[in-house]
Parts: sequence; structure tokens; C-alpha cells
Amino acid sequence: MSVREFLEQQEHFRLDPKAAFSDRSRGRPIPEAPREDDVRTCYQRDADKIVHSKSFRRLMHKTQVFLQPEGDHYRTRMTHTIEVSRIARTIARALRMNEDLTEAIALGHDLGHTPFGHAGEAALSEVMDKPFRHNEQSLRVVDLLEKDGEGLNLSYEVRMGILGHTGEYIPETIEGQIVRRSDQIAYVNHDIDDAMRAGILTNADIPREISRVLGHTHKDRINTLVCDIIVNSREAGMLCMSHEVEKALRDLRSFMFANVYRNPVAKSQEKKARDMLHRLFEYYVRHPEALPEDFHPQLSFDGMERTVCDYIAGMTDKYAVDKYAELFIPAGWNVRG
Repeated sequence: MSVREFLEQQEHFRLDPKAAFSDRSRGRPIPEAPREDDVRTCYQRDADKIVHSKSFRRLMHKTQVFLQPEGDHYRTRMTHTIEVSRIARTIARALRMNEDLTEAIALGHDLGHTPFGHAGEAALSEVMDKPFRHNEQSLRVVDLLEKDGEGLNLSYEVRMGILGHTGEYIPETIEGQIVRRSDQIAYVNHDIDDAMRAGILTNADIPREISRVLGHTHKDRINTLVCDIIVNSREAGMLCMSHEVEKALRDLRSFMFANVYRNPVAKSQEKKARDMLHRLFEYYVRHPEALPEDFHPQLSFDGMERTVCDYIAGMTDKYAVDKYAELFIPAGWNVRG
């Protein structure tokens, strides 16, 4: 028996019957025969594929809420992803769900995020004249864009978990639903932390009723939400929260939208970011020869606008600024006599 087979067998002893078992995966878009010497289950392999991808590495230079903040301690998409992964694994372990599947979904859930956060998402929605949704783009990244058009060929359960981490589609697996909840828990809490660091919020600004239910500190809020999910899900046999805590989380998200996500101080640079991406899009549509060579084959089957959209969506904040400067801002020069 190989190590992989042993691990697959052990899942049936350790995990809840409702968990997603590795040896029962619905498979990959392109079948891959398991190697006899492989020490990883299919979901462990998927997590490794994501971590070693280019799009995952770019997350460290993509904005979470505050655009290109000055300071080392503001969240990026990378740190957000790690926080989601840790919260999700804690819940999955306590509920005896498949931690490896949970981790793979969490690691890949934000690969499709644009530069400049939701400002970039709004800009690409405007130029494409239809909604640009980062969860759909994340699936597109792992299916089509990674590895020069080959994609990562991930398992069905990972792919659908990535798609369903936000939006209307709810993942079939409990592991995917755990990541969906963990994403909400992570971002609403670390965005409070970043907003306080930026001087936009103080603890006293958070409504008393929310703090009474969830707690008064970053640590207490996360602990309350995670423990509430675990306790109530174990009792109900499905992923759920108590009515009181779920309402407090919903109210906290509403508070954050009103006071941070739409705050004129936090959003002061968003119009510039949107305008920058508009101009980059228009330039590359007019000059497709300026696209990197690895995007040229895509033009023949996806068309000009979709290919340019994919290129810009994959940019980091800094890369987008540098490209804009290269294309639209005169460079300094000197005359040598």
C-alpha cells in the first residue's frame, strides 16, 4: 500500500461521513493517473499546485482594502489568504471535515483578484460592460490561465469551492462552505484592524450591541465566530451559526461597508486606480503587440478584450503603476555632449 492509499484509507476512519473523501473525488478536467510513489492525496496535490503557481505569488503585492498603504503591517491578498486558510482549517478539524480540501480551496479562492482590490474589479466591469467577478476569475485562472494556458487541472471539489467562496453559488461540499464563512470572518475582522491602524476607526466606534455579542478585541471576535460555528454545526449536523451571532456578523459587515469600505478617506485613491486601469485597457486593445508573448496565443480563441482583461486582472498593484508610468508618463532624459 502506497502512502497516498494509506492516507486515503485513514480519512475513512478519522473524518465525518459527510466529509469529502479524497478517494471519492469527482476528478479533474483532464484525468491524471495517481502515481504509485505519490505521498499526497488529490487535495494535497491541489494545494501544492496552487502554492507553486505564479498567480499565488502575485497575491503578496495585491491590495486588500487600502491601496498601496505606507507601512509594513497592512493586509495584502496573500496575508488575507493565509488567515482564511488558518480559520478554515480550525473549523474543518473540529468538525472532522477534510482539512486538505479546505486548505486547497482557501489558498486558491482569491487568485482572480485584480490590482487595487474592488476598485480594479469595478474598473474591469466598466471596460468589459458586464460584471467582473473575482470568484469567477479565480476559477478561470486555475482552469485556463495558469501554466501558459494549460491551467492547474484541479479537482472538481477544489474548483467549485473556489467559485463558491462568494456569490450566488453555494459549494456542494461542507469544506467549501467552511471557506466561504471563513472568508467573511477573516476579512471583516482584519479590515477592522487595518482601519484602526489607518486612524479611520477605534474600538469605541463599533456599535455596543455588536461588541456585546462578538467581543471587544480582534482575538475575541474571531474566537466567538469560530467557536459558534463549531458548536452549532456539531449539534445541527450542518454548517450553521446561532441566530444571535450570525446577526451580529451581518450587522458588523454593514457597519464596515458604511464606515470603511465606502469611507472617503480609505477610498480616496480609487478613482485614480480605476482611471489608470481604464487607460491600460484601452492601450492594450489598440496595441495587442505590446502584450507579453505568452498572451498572444490567447488572442486567437478568446479575442482582444477578454485577453487584455485577463492580463490586467493578473497585474499586481505595483506592476500596474509601473506599466502606466512606462506608457503614459514621460521618462527623464539627458543630453550627452
